[in-house]
Amino acid sequence: MGIVGQKERRTQDRIVGLFRERLQYQYLGNWEERPDNRNIEEGLLQDFLIQQKVSDELIHKALYELNKAAGDQSRDLYYINKDVYNLLRYGVQVQPEAGMNNQTVWLIDWDNPLNNHFAIAEEVTVTGQHTKRPDIVLYVNGIALGVLELKRSTVSVSEGIRQNLDNQKKIFIQGFFSTIQLVMAGNDTEGLRYGTIETPEKYYLAWKEDSSIENPLDRALTQLCQKERLLEIIHGFIVFDAGTKKVCRHNQYFGVKAAQQRLRTREGGIIWHTQGSGKSLTMVWLARWIRENIKNARVLIITDRIELDEQIEGKFSGAGEQIYRTKSGRDLVDCLNAALPWLMCSLIHKFAGREESDVEGYIEELKRSLPKDFKAKGDIYVFVDECHRTQSGELHKAMKSILPNAVFIGFTGTPLLKADKQKSIEVFGSYIHTYKYDEAVRDKVVLDLRYEARDIEQAITSQAKIDQWFDLKTRGLSDVARAQLKQRWGTMQTVLSAQSRLEKIVADILLDFETRDRLQNGTGNALLVSGSIYQACKFYELFTSQGFHKCAIITSYRPNSSDIKGEETGEGLTERLRQYDIYDRMLNGKDVEVFEKEVKDKFIHEPGQMKLLIVVDKLLTGFDAPPATYLYIDKQMRDHGLFQAICRVNRLDTDDKEYGYIIDYKDLFQSLEGAVTDYTSGAFDAYDKEDVLGLLTNRLDKAKERLEEAREAIKALCEPVDPPKDSAAYIRYFCAKDTADKDALKDNEPKRIALYKLTVSLIRAYANIANELPDAGYSAPEIETIKHEVEYFENVRSEIKLASGDYIDLKMYEPAMRHLIDTYIHADESRKISAFDDMTLIQLIVERGPQAVDQLPPGIASSQDAAAETIENNLRRVIIDERPINPRYYERMSELLDNLIKERKEQARQYEEYLKKLVELTKQVVNPNVATYPKKLNTAARRALYDNLGKNEELAIALDQEILATRKDDWRGHVIKERQIRYVISQHVPDEAEAERIFELVKNQRGY
Repeated sequence: MGIVGQKERRTQDRIVGLFRERLQYQYLGNWEERPDNRNIEEGLLQDFLIQQKVSDELIHKALYELNKAAGDQSRDLYYINKDVYNLLRYGVQVQPEAGMNNQTVWLIDWDNPLNNHFAIAEEVTVTGQHTKRPDIVLYVNGIALGVLELKRSTVSVSEGIRQNLDNQKKIFIQGFFSTIQLVMAGNDTEGLRYGTIETPEKYYLAWKEDSSIENPLDRALTQLCQKERLLEIIHGFIVFDAGTKKVCRHNQYFGVKAAQQRLRTREGGIIWHTQGSGKSLTMVWLARWIRENIKNARVLIITDRIELDEQIEGKFSGAGEQIYRTKSGRDLVDCLNAALPWLMCSLIHKFAGREESDVEGYIEELKRSLPKDFKAKGDIYVFVDECHRTQSGELHKAMKSILPNAVFIGFTGTPLLKADKQKSIEVFGSYIHTYKYDEAVRDKVVLDLRYEARDIEQAITSQAKIDQWFDLKTRGLSDVARAQLKQRWGTMQTVLSAQSRLEKIVADILLDFETRDRLQNGTGNALLVSGSIYQACKFYELFTSQGFHKCAIITSYRPNSSDIKGEETGEGLTERLRQYDIYDRMLNGKDVEVFEKEVKDKFIHEPGQMKLLIVVDKLLTGFDAPPATYLYIDKQMRDHGLFQAICRVNRLDTDDKEYGYIIDYKDLFQSLEGAVTDYTSGAFDAYDKEDVLGLLTNRLDKAKERLEEAREAIKALCEPVDPPKDSAAYIRYFCAKDTADKDALKDNEPKRIALYKLTVSLIRAYANIANELPDAGYSAPEIETIKHEVEYFENVRSEIKLASGDYIDLKMYEPAMRHLIDTYIHADESRKISAFDDMTLIQLIVERGPQAVDQLPPGIASSQDAAAETIENNLRRVIIDERPINPRYYERMSELLDNLIKERKEQARQYEEYLKKLVELTKQVVNPNVATYPKKLNTAARRALYDNLGKNEELAIALDQEILATRKDDWRGHVIKERQIRYVISQHVPDEAEAERIFELVKNQRGY
C-alpha cells in the first residue's frame, strides 16, 4: 500500500511506473512545458500506419479525415466524439484516386491488440480558452484514448471526477476530449472510478475483479488498462445511446464475455443481472458481438410485456442498431423465412386482443402461420427477456420445434423461484453469469431499499346495522340470490369500510408529500400500486377531491362506451359506470395512448409536475424512472411481481435520492422481522434465501444507523479544531492559519468540501428521521442533543462558507438543502445568512462598506480577528480568481493585502481604521481606479495590456485595435482563429515567450 497521506506527486510517480513496468506502455515524458500538445500526435500515428504498410497517400487522406472530425468545434462534444469513435472502430474510408473504390485505413489494429503502440504522457498541458493539464494521458498509436486524474489519498476521488468534468467544458479544453474514450480518476484509498465523456459524477463506475494486487488504484488500473482489455472495452463495450455515451460496468463485461464463451460451443444458458444493472445494454453488446463474429447470425428477442418490447426497441435503436419489431405471429414467421432483418423483437401477447403472457395463444398463431417446409434462414440466436415468466417450458418447446437449431439465452433481472430453478436450467441451460441485488447495491449501481409496514385499522362499528341495511336493499330476492350476493360482498365490511380505508391511505400519502423531502420539494415522486382498476379510480378521485391534481392513473383499462352498455339501473353508479366516468374525466378528451405517453414523460422528466402514478399492473416492469423514490403497495403481491415492483424505486437520481422507499399497506412480508431477517418465509419464501439477500432493510433501523454515522463522521472531521472551538478557531482550521499564506486557502479546500458534504449528510439523515426520533429509540434529552448538534454544524458550515468565499461557488454541491434547513433547522444564526443569498461578501462590502461586517453571523462578527480573517480570505480568493485577467495589477493588489495583514498582526492599526483600509482595498480590487490610467485606456482590456506591457500606452492601444479588427466569433479554442490572434501579437511582441504570455492574457479578457 502507498504511504498514508502521501502527496499526489508521489502517487503519480508510482502510477507512471506501473504503466511503464507492469503494463509495458512507452513513457513519452512530462509534457508540462511541451508546446502544442494535441489529442492526435500525428508523428506517432504516421509511424504506426507506415508499419501497417499503408501508403503515404492513404495516410495523408486518413489523417485529414480524422483531424476534420476531431477538430470540428461547431457541434456538441457528444456528436464530435461519436464521429471520431466510428472512424476508430470501423476504420477510415478513403479513396486512393478518383474513380477507384474506397479502401479502409485502420487507425487501430483491433484484431491484434499488441501490434499497436501504447504510450502515456504526464502533465500534458493543453491550451484552450483556459489552459488545463491532465495528470496522465493514454495514447494508442498517438491518439489520446484515456485521461487519468490522480488525487492524494486524503482527497476524495470526487475531486478528480469534477476536474475531468470541468476540463470537458467549452471554456476549458473540450476539444481535447474529441478522441477520448475512457475518463478516469483515482486515489490510493478509494481506488479508480471511470466513465466516458460527459458522464455525470454519480454514474462513474468502479471496476470489480479478483486480483492479488492489494492497492485498489493499482489493481483497477492494471485490470482496466491492460492492453488487450483496454482495446476490447473500447471496441466492444461502448455505446452511444440516444444522446448519452456509455461504457460497460464490470458485470456487463463479464456477463457478455461468459456468454461469448458459451456461444462458441453453441450452448445457451441464463444471465441473471438484477433489476437496474443494465440488462438491456448487455443484450445490445452481446447481439452486436454475435453479428460480427458468427457467420449468418440473426438475433430474435422475445418479450411478454408491451413496455419491455418498447424498451428493447428503444435501447437498440438508440444504440444505432436497427431492430425490427414484429406485428404478429405471422409477421414473425415471414421475417424468419427471409434473410433479413438480422435483428428482430417479438411480443408474445396481444396479437389478437389476448391477455398478457398468453403463451398458448402465441404458439397456436405461430404454428398456423408456418408455410410448408418452413426453415428459418440464417443461424438463429433467441434472447428470452424476463425468462422467469415463461418457465413452463411450453414456449421453449414450441420455439424449438419451429427453430430446431436455434441457441436460446434467458435473461432475467429477478431470481428464479426455487420450484422452477431446476426446470429453468433444463430449459435454458445453467447460469452463464449472475449479478445479485446485494452486489449491485455495494457497487452503487442501484440504491438500497428501505421497507416500512403501515397498518390501516379497519373495524365494523355495528354488525346489526350492516345486516339491517343488507336486508332492506335485497328485499324481494330469493334466498339463493341473497346468499350469492352476500358471498360476493362478504360481511359488507368491504362496502362500508373500503372508502374509509382508502381515505386514510390517501391522507397518509398526502402527509408524506408535505413532510418527506424528495416528495415535498418535487425532485422525487411516487407510485401507488392498487389492487384493482376500480380501486385505482377511487384513489384518483380521493386525491383530486383533496386538491392534489398532479397525479394520474395508468392501467390496462381503455374506456369504451360498450363497457357501460346496460349498466344503468337507476340505483346509482355501478363499479363499471364509476370507473368509466372517472377515467373519462381524467382523459379530458385525449386518446389513452397519448395521455399515458405525456404522463410518463412528465413523471420521468418533470417530477414536480407529475408527483404520483396510480397503477395496478402496468409500469411495474420495464419502466425506469429515476425520480421515483416511494412505492406505496396496497395490493396482494408475491415473488416475481413483488420483486419487480419494488425495484421501480431503486434507480440512481440526483444526490438527494439516497434510498428507495417501500411503504406496505398489505403487510406483504408477514412481519417486519420476517422480512428483514428471514427470506425463507413471507413474501419471498419461493426464493432461495441467498438469491434475495440484502433486498430490504428496516427503514427506521437504517435511518438511525445513518444518523449516528453522520454525527460521528462530522465530529471526527472537526476534532482537530483548536479549543475553544469558536468561530475564529474553525476559520483558521478550515481556511488558513495565516491569511498571508497565499496557498493555504486552496490547500484547505478538500477539508472544507468534506465539511460541506458531511453537514449535508447530517442534515439529510436528521431530516429523514426527525419526525420519528422517539420511534427510533431516542430519549427526549438525546433528541435535544441531536437537534443542537445539527444546528451547531449548520452554523459552522455557513460561517466557513462565508469566511472562505465558497458561499456562492459551492451551491452546486447542495441541491435542495435550503428546503431541508428551513423545514428542520430553526437556528436564528443560520437565518441571518440570508443577507448573502444573492451576492458574495466582497460584493456586499463594495456596496455597504464597513457596515457589511454587521451582516456576518454573530460568531464571526463578535470576534475582530475572525471578521478580519473572513474578509482577508474572501479578498484573497477574488485576487487569485481575477489574476489571469491582469496579472500585474492583481499582483500589486496581493502585495497591498499582504502589507495590511502584516500591519494588523503587528497591531499597528486600530480595528476600525484597519477595516476602513481593507474596505478601500476591496473596492480597488473589484473596481480598479480608472482615473489613475491615461484617458485613452478606456477599456479593461486596454488597461490590462498597458499594465502587462511595461506601461507602454501606445503599444497597448495599437495591439488592442488590431486584436479587435482580427478576432472572429468563438475564436477561443479554434486553432485557425487563435493562430491569427497569435500572429497579431507576435508583430508587436517579438519575444516568443512574452508573446505567449500576452496571448494567454488576451484570451482571459472579457472584451475580446
